[in-house]
Amino acid sequence: MIQIENVRKVYRARGGPVTALDDVSLHVARGEISGVIGRSGAGKSTLLRSVNVLERPDSGRIVVGGDDMLALPEAALRAKRQRIGVIHQHFGLLSSRDVAGNVAFALEVTGLPRAERKARVAELLELVGLSGQAKQYPAQLSGGQKQRVGIARALAAQPDVLLSDEATSALDPETTRSILELLRRLNSDFGLTILLITHEMEVVKRICDSAAIMRDGKIVEAGGVRELLVRPGSELARGLFPLPPAAPRPDTTVVDVTFVGEDAATPFISTLARTYSIDVNVLGGAIEEVGDTRVGRLRIELPGSPELNAPQIAHLREHGLSLEIAA
Repeated sequence: MIQIENVRKVYRARGGPVTALDDVSLHVARGEISGVIGRSGAGKSTLLRSVNVLERPDSGRIVVGGDDMLALPEAALRAKRQRIGVIHQHFGLLSSRDVAGNVAFALEVTGLPRAERKARVAELLELVGLSGQAKQYPAQLSGGQKQRVGIARALAAQPDVLLSDEATSALDPETTRSILELLRRLNSDFGLTILLITHEMEVVKRICDSAAIMRDGKIVEAGGVRELLVRPGSELARGLFPLPPAAPRPDTTVVDVTFVGEDAATPFISTLARTYSIDVNVLGGAIEEVGDTRVGRLRIELPGSPELNAPQIAHLREHGLSLEIAA
């Protein structure tokens, strides 16, 4: 649905050129929720704005729904943008318009007749749970309600793609959860493809099917969330499940164990201890829901060197667990 290929963007600044995107490639499948994670200045916002060509890259290729965005004539590009909804970090609502008026504004741009606009606005406000706030103004709304208005407005033209620009960063944890649940429901009910940028691992943990980590304008890791969680050395896995520092004591082996789905219910530690008559020390870890799947990571300590623990390590791998020997 979204194909970003070898995209490069350099800004000319007083102190010299600044490379915001450095040969970035990313693929988001149709109907997928994909998250791009990174710190401020990583290039996330530039990447998002490049998808609908609000920022025009210096080189590379961006294809959305089969259309080469950088090759479209201006009129065709404007029409294509109407099929790409955008949810903004700071809501971007018009203070002079009430809730219904803010949502209707996006439909006025498309030239939809007034009667149809009114019906569509009512439908959208019901969809996002704001039917009772249609006549209220942005100043009367909570942050979560403002973001719901922003989502309704982004859905007004029935887009195929939603771009979310740090949509939950200004919200409290409870409101964040409700907005993420809404996005997941929209994705499920309407098959929307959603590309979101965030610096919050919790967002990826709750709703993303795939993820990419950006640093200094580059994608340093990308893939399905489940795939990344079991990949040895994965930055995403470390971010979602931070473990205590690995400092193996003499004559011990520290192993990071990742288990997904049904494996999360397997008593592998007690089985390992009984099978090999050893003491297994649990140094830290957690089991949580990632999307609709239970995922856990544990850091355990085994007595003896890695060579002596080869049978135990093989035993764990035979049971479908992903392992990484801590240095």
